[in-house]
Amino acid sequence: MTSHRPTAVVTGASAGIGEATARRLAAEGFHVVLGARRLERLGTIAEEIDGTALPLDVTDAASVAEFAARVENARVLVNNAGGARGLAPVAAADEDHWRWMWETNVLGTLRVTKALLPALIASGDGHVVTVTSIAAQEVYDNGAGYTSAKHAQSALHRTLRGELLGQPVRFTEVLPGMVETEFSLVRFDGDAERARGVYAGLEPLTSDDVADVISFAVTRPSHVNLDQIVLKPRAQASATRAHRES
Repeated sequence: MTSHRPTAVVTGASAGIGEATARRLAAEGFHVVLGARRLERLGTIAEEIDGTALPLDVTDAASVAEFAARVENARVLVNNAGGARGLAPVAAADEDHWRWMWETNVLGTLRVTKALLPALIASGDGHVVTVTSIAAQEVYDNGAGYTSAKHAQSALHRTLRGELLGQPVRFTEVLPGMVETEFSLVRFDGDAERARGVYAGLEPLTSDDVADVISFAVTRPSHVNLDQIVLKPRAQASATRAHRES
């Protein structure tokens, strides 16, 4: 995995925002280490961008430790692994869904960041990008499991910004609104028709839109820290309000 290029690590890199970010950072001159559970898909992407594919399950501490041990000289970490399951009111909450969302979004981000922080600091120019969501700033009916996890993930990330003040590492939180990826398909347990309905009548963001923002943040001069970047489709005003063409 040794490379003369600076190393960027992207989690959840087998599809969607993670894949698009891996491709964009490779184009910017990074050697990208892609981590995800779907290793076959991951390997194809890594081969196409001259990167390195490594198995990673952010909900498994042993998997994270093994992954981190195989990463050399990390300079950028993009915490992208995450997701939502279910859309039920609190009164009918599925604890397994909540547990998965907290394990993936919050503890997954904690495990990977904690494991790679020493290398990021040692690089002399580290950067942690955490992809949260506008759900980290808003709440909406039937979404408490996801919004609470994203609020916690955001708090974790913003706390690091203060705890490592003075160290050579930057922290950027990217908070997308509606992005058409596998997100809704996972949330609705593979119900493709219901997932498509989320984006009906409007033009959502694409994975490439978010990757473009991430790439911009990590290629700024070292003294420039973009703390938070919120991006939404033009047609979306908030988590609960959007304009849809009939």
